[in-house]
Amino acid sequence: MIDVVQRLGIDYYFQDEIELILRRQYSIFFTDGDRYNDLQEVALRFRLLRQQGYYVSPDVFNRFRNKEGEFKQNVSEDINGLMSLYEASQLSIGGEDVFDEAGHFSATHLANYDLAGVVEHLLLHPYRKSLSPAKNFFHGNFQGNEYIRILDLQELANMDFKLVQSLHQKEIVQISSWWRELGLAKKLEFAREQPVKWYVWSMACFTDPNLSWQRIELTKPISFVYIIDDIFDVYGALDALTLFTEAINRWDLGDIDQLPEYMKICFKALNNITNEISNKVYKEHGYNPVHSLRKAWGSLCNAFLIEAKWFASGHLPKAEEYLENGIVSSGVHLVLVHIFFLLGHGVTNETVQLIDSNPPIVSSVATILRIWDDLGSAKDENQGGKDGSYLYYYMMEHRDLTAEDAHKHAMDKISDAWKRLNKECLSPNPFSASFTRASLNSARMVPLMYSYDDSQRLPSLEEYIKSFLFDNLPTQGVY
Repeated sequence: MIDVVQRLGIDYYFQDEIELILRRQYSIFFTDGDRYNDLQEVALRFRLLRQQGYYVSPDVFNRFRNKEGEFKQNVSEDINGLMSLYEASQLSIGGEDVFDEAGHFSATHLANYDLAGVVEHLLLHPYRKSLSPAKNFFHGNFQGNEYIRILDLQELANMDFKLVQSLHQKEIVQISSWWRELGLAKKLEFAREQPVKWYVWSMACFTDPNLSWQRIELTKPISFVYIIDDIFDVYGALDALTLFTEAINRWDLGDIDQLPEYMKICFKALNNITNEISNKVYKEHGYNPVHSLRKAWGSLCNAFLIEAKWFASGHLPKAEEYLENGIVSSGVHLVLVHIFFLLGHGVTNETVQLIDSNPPIVSSVATILRIWDDLGSAKDENQGGKDGSYLYYYMMEHRDLTAEDAHKHAMDKISDAWKRLNKECLSPNPFSASFTRASLNSARMVPLMYSYDDSQRLPSLEEYIKSFLFDNLPTQGVY
């Protein structure tokens, strides 16, 4: 039932009940171990506990393996068990070889089944790593009263969906109005007008309907990440970019006379929204984050400038050098710093210092985004492609590798980053559960935002927007 309410997206109604049940389950497991021989139940309990932050040893799966450490043959005949095992394998924290084997074993054998698209959807969109709409996931043997309860939950989910969808649509109207009143689209001819796309990031990170003002405020710095990225990638000359970066780091409006007019306009607008957000956070939570927010913008522009200098000089960085800088230039740290303060949970001097330092929970998400973005076969919209690619630099270092080998290496890097993120989400965790959840959701959002097709469109993102926001996709505001 916990699995059902989470997949239906109504778990925020039952957070206390879910925590109570799983804490009891963990206590029983910790005391007596997992004595169940049903793979589906063992794997589901394991996944739900790890999702909740409880560490459970992968040894619970040893009873399903033979003396050689391989999964037993009868496991391959249990489709519900295989599906649960595959989902559980996505919670690996590294150093757990059993999960590498479990993922490969379950995926290989599940490929032999075809249940009206259920298996294909599961393999493409495992729950841990996906924000895709839940569909065809009731693969358990639900009967009698249990099935009736699920129908009741589906009815609740349908009613909730309509209420939340209406709320999101109103928030998009507010964001669109803010963008028009800001007037940057007229003042900066190159500025992308994508309020729907910007907002979807906020909607994915802040799933609780009660976080309405946080979604609206987060969309504003996200829009500026895109705008400033375009300034560095497409529009700005290196000398002007250097002056702009220095101005951002000093954050002194009285010292911008040497900047081109469009950079002055951008900096003044950025200063205004940063101050507005800082004031709102202070009123709501009693802490003024302006220093941290300004510092994060400085770090982002520093990383953008490094990439601009590489391109201007023809310098080819090593793949890891590129990735280390790309983790910052991805904008993930900037966004998650804003999320941390907008939530206002667990804000102490220690956690502020930690979030300012780009901790592993942030850098792992940034690694996922940077490499996934670079793997895109289509260039992001109409950019000149000046910001390089991890895959390109890696192949320049390893000229004997095929494109397929390099692609596999990049996917392995993404997999390793997910394992680090999974580890950071376990307890004890210096950050709040709400921040951990937002970080996880930002990683889940990445495939939707960066899986371009041959027409330079984002079909997965389009499906997501149609499912959650509009029946008829308004491409204006998305592309």
